[in-house]
Amino acid sequence: MTTIGIIGAGTMGSGIALSSALAGYDVVLHDVADAYLQIAYKKLGETMDKSIERGKLSTEEANKAAMRIRTTSHFDHLKTCDLVIEAAIEKLDTKQELFAKLSEMCSEECILASNTSSLSITAIASATKRPERVLGLHFFNPAHIMKLVEIVRGQQTTDDMMYRAEGYIKQLGKTPVLAKDTPGFIVNRVARNFYGESLRAANDGIADISQIDRIMKANGFAMGPFELMDLIGIDVNLAVTQSVYDQYFQEPRFRPHLIQQKMVEANLLGKKTGKGFYDYTVTK
Repeated sequence: MTTIGIIGAGTMGSGIALSSALAGYDVVLHDVADAYLQIAYKKLGETMDKSIERGKLSTEEANKAAMRIRTTSHFDHLKTCDLVIEAAIEKLDTKQELFAKLSEMCSEECILASNTSSLSITAIASATKRPERVLGLHFFNPAHIMKLVEIVRGQQTTDDMMYRAEGYIKQLGKTPVLAKDTPGFIVNRVARNFYGESLRAANDGIADISQIDRIMKANGFAMGPFELMDLIGIDVNLAVTQSVYDQYFQEPRFRPHLIQQKMVEANLLGKKTGKGFYDYTVTK
């Protein structure tokens, strides 16, 4: 594979684009509007500048990576890609519509992958003419830093597609983990209790959010649950929780919490809005 297409120039899509470009792939980064792409390209430059300042990336490497990323708002520019990764909104009907178009447009050898964190790969693939070439590539935020990537096999995904996807992830310098197509896959299934029990403990007054975060970090976690929800986006976290809960037929241990819902209603979504469980408009 030489060319990677990415649908969605948000935080996740941009991170995957950067990882791919740094690994030597040509990248076609697509979004619906040029304005979104301009913002994404600017943020990518800022991210690389920070990496240069920290000594983790050379100026030459950054310049080469930037040259490999081409942005476009024209969907048909993805048709020459060897692998297309969808990182759009977490809605099944939206993803099915995108994959149906990709199935018609891309070559039969092209791998079609979704970065979904909880939706069924088999259900997404059902909208295509060739469901055997559809799989999940679930990156974690920030995608250019986090090493783990879940490779999710749909009901009809072939061995060849899984093998090629695994090779791509290894080329990025990341750690591939093969997962079955179950709600939440591996990490997000396990993580529901990490967030859920923390929300219940805070709601019951057992400890406040900063105490819970400190306790979890003192026991080996890089971030506490509330810090992590703020980083991911509380709206995204709630959507994933709701999706896993629904797909497990309302299993009580996966139930979303009212705190999450109220935070979303108040547009207190974490770092991206400036406030969430913590206030990012002032120094913590």
